[in-house]
Amino acid sequence: VSLRVVDPETGAALGTDAVGMIEVKGPNVFQGYWRMPEKTAEEFTKDGWFKTGDVGRWGGDANGGKAPKEYLCIVGRSKDLIISGGYNVYPKEIESFIDDMDGVDESAVIGIPHPDFGEAVMAVVVPKSGAKLNADAMIATLKTQIANFKIPKRLEIVSDLPRNAMGKVQKNILRQKYAA
Repeated sequence: VSLRVVDPETGAALGTDAVGMIEVKGPNVFQGYWRMPEKTAEEFTKDGWFKTGDVGRWGGDANGGKAPKEYLCIVGRSKDLIISGGYNVYPKEIESFIDDMDGVDESAVIGIPHPDFGEAVMAVVVPKSGAKLNADAMIATLKTQIANFKIPKRLEIVSDLPRNAMGKVQKNILRQKYAA
């Protein structure tokens, strides 16, 4: 299997530390969608690479450490990318900081409409059983850890996150719920 990280606009391969779209190619990668030539054309490049929908980079800083250049670091899904004030925000990065906080069971970071920035970052957080979380304190902690444009403008504490039959968090439902 071959992997590459490419610029989403040009399709050019990117080097270490550059974030782009992950594509795969190999004999074990499926050849296309059954009876869906339009979908196949959309999801495969002309030279046969499959567009995974994942966003990543080769090497670079990963959770406070330096990953070797031959390591692929997945930073999120393209459909979850938040563009706030012209900056790309990868929810998985923010979720990793929130999930490391005391008393947090899990989190989901989404983009919600914002009149000035296009989208604003929002976090939905589930506490561990018996834990009491304070949204303002959590945001204050994040301000010491990540860039200002990545700080959630809103943080909601909830009892659980919506999931599909496979157990995956349904961010589309969260976006619908908190869009207003």
